[in-house]
Amino acid sequence: MKNTFGTAFTVTLFGESHGPAVGAVLDGLAPGIAINPEFIAHEMDKRRAAGAISTARQEADEVEFLSGVYNGFTTGTPLCLTLRNANTHSKDYTRTGHLLRPGHADYTASQKYLGFEDPRGGGHFSGRLTAPIVAAGAICRQILAAHGITIGSHLAQCAGINDTPLPTTEPELTETLTQLNTRQFAVINKAAGQEMQQAILAAKQDQDSVGGLLETAITGLPAGLGEPFFGSVESVLSALFFSIPAVKGVEFGLGFGFAPLRGSDANDPFVLQNGQIKTQTNHNGGLNGGITNGMPVVLRAVLKPTPSIAKPQNTVNVATGTQQVLQLHGRHDPCVLHRARAVADAMAAIGLVDLFSQRYGTLWQTGGAPHCTV
Repeated sequence: MKNTFGTAFTVTLFGESHGPAVGAVLDGLAPGIAINPEFIAHEMDKRRAAGAISTARQEADEVEFLSGVYNGFTTGTPLCLTLRNANTHSKDYTRTGHLLRPGHADYTASQKYLGFEDPRGGGHFSGRLTAPIVAAGAICRQILAAHGITIGSHLAQCAGINDTPLPTTEPELTETLTQLNTRQFAVINKAAGQEMQQAILAAKQDQDSVGGLLETAITGLPAGLGEPFFGSVESVLSALFFSIPAVKGVEFGLGFGFAPLRGSDANDPFVLQNGQIKTQTNHNGGLNGGITNGMPVVLRAVLKPTPSIAKPQNTVNVATGTQQVLQLHGRHDPCVLHRARAVADAMAAIGLVDLFSQRYGTLWQTGGAPHCTV
């Protein structure tokens, strides 16, 4: 089972939705990184369920460090963090335990693990596993912020309602990302955000759910990060983003918008700005040949509507081998988009710390290695 990401810096996930705890082991962290509990708590808050537009399951999500941290600093040895599962309602799953939930991994999990998997709340396939990802990503975001790198996401579209597009100039984009990082519901246009939330509530009233588009941007990156072909920045980040539950598509820059264009429209002309090489446009999302070109990296991910809905759905009872109708009970999100934005930010940060550590060594994380400024 592949639960580890990374090369020079790795993150390994463990736990199940209704088990004692979920957590992660981070290996390849440099010694001497100051751990900021307040910032980690802030990132966890962005993922936490809140209000009628989220699930009623409430977890404290207090991060506990079992190893790798001493006197508030990383030791350089494997860091193990855990988050306890306290608010589990396993009985909600017992009454429908033999019914395959449409859109979920119940059938595929049983085929892979021969029926020995933990099915409660989705087990290891649950969105609950994104909690330790956000905690790990918070540590990575601290490392990147110290190098002047900003990451942020917004709900570019939810239930068919569009947010204001991200700015195209880097200073304005950085400021917008900074503002988005302070908002519980991450939109630029607050009126659009209100419409989105009303649409989520309407879907919930109809015993249904909605999805949408997350747009993530990264500023402050130098040119030259990443590898061609299998180690490209697109390869690394898309692999991480596709690991987020509900993500079914990822694109960079114009993405599928390139399809109708000619090369003269798609290319980004190079220009000199204050003695630095930049591009006049950023259609390629800050990447050429799989390597950062010094412009902001911009990517989008589409998240499908939450598969857990209360509407009756056709399914199969694996115990009896009969066709049945499933009506789910329990606590479910009518939309995960607003909570998943914290996961997207974390995944981007985890991928970047590994890419930087591969290029400059893990001591880069604390400024102990040379940094290319060309």
